[in-house]
Amino acid sequence: MLIYQIECVGRGTEIFVDEDLALQIGRPGTSVADMERQKVDFIVSVGGDGTILRTIHKMVDPAPILGINMGTLGFLVDVEPKDAIETLKRLLSGFDVDERSRLKLLLNGVCLPCATNEIAFLTASPAKMIEFEIIVDGSLMEDFRADGVIIATATGSTAYAMSAGGPIVDPRVDAIVLVPMAPFKLSSRPWVIPGDSVIEVRLKLPGKEALVVVDGQSSTTISSKDKVIISKAETPARFVKVAARDGFYAKVKSKLT
Repeated sequence: MLIYQIECVGRGTEIFVDEDLALQIGRPGTSVADMERQKVDFIVSVGGDGTILRTIHKMVDPAPILGINMGTLGFLVDVEPKDAIETLKRLLSGFDVDERSRLKLLLNGVCLPCATNEIAFLTASPAKMIEFEIIVDGSLMEDFRADGVIIATATGSTAYAMSAGGPIVDPRVDAIVLVPMAPFKLSSRPWVIPGDSVIEVRLKLPGKEALVVVDGQSSTTISSKDKVIISKAETPARFVKVAARDGFYAKVKSKLT
C-alpha cells in the first residue's frame, strides 16, 4: 500500500508517509489516523479501489483522497500514473472536494466500520441459502431466500452490487441500492430507495448465520438473534476532484467496455 499525505505549510509542502511505505524508503512514518488528526489537506493513494477503501476505513472523518490508478478496473481512482506529477503540482494550489455518502452499520447498538461502497450479507455455509427480512423505515419491504443481499451506496453501485445485477446509479443521486444475490423468488428484484432510509436486516431462521462484510475490508458473523440497522453515516467519504473531460458516464463507458 502506497499512501502519501500532503499538507501545504506557508509556501512549502510538508509530506507525511504511511508507516508501511516509510520502512521501505527510510523515512519517518505517520499513521493514517494521525494524518486525519492533523487535519492535513489530502491523501494520495497509489493503488486501486481496495487501497482507497482500506485508507478510508482507518479514519473516522475521512480526509479527501486522490487516487492514482495502479490497479485494474478502479472507479474510485481518477489519475493515471503518467499524469500523477502534473496533477499533484496543480492541486497544491487548490482543489475542490467531492463528498460521497457512506453507510453506518449498527450491530446490537454497536457501530461497526462505515461503508463507502457496500455492506454485503453472505451465507456462512456454502450452497445454503439464507432467509432475509428487510425492513425499511419501519415497514416490511421484502422477505426472500437468497445466497445473500448487498446494500450499497450510489458510489458502490458500480462495485459488488453491479456484479450481482444491480443498477448503476450516478453518484450525485442520494440513494441506497439493495440487491438480492441469487434469490429463490423470481419476483425478488433490486431496489433503489432514498438515501436517508433506515434499514433493518433480519435473519428469519434460528440456527442460520450470515457473514457481514463491509467494503471487503472487515467482516463479522450474525445470527437471527442479532439486530442490524443500516442508515446514512454522519460523515461522508471525500475525494479530491480532478477535472474530468467527460465525467461519470464516460468513466462507466471506458471501464466497462
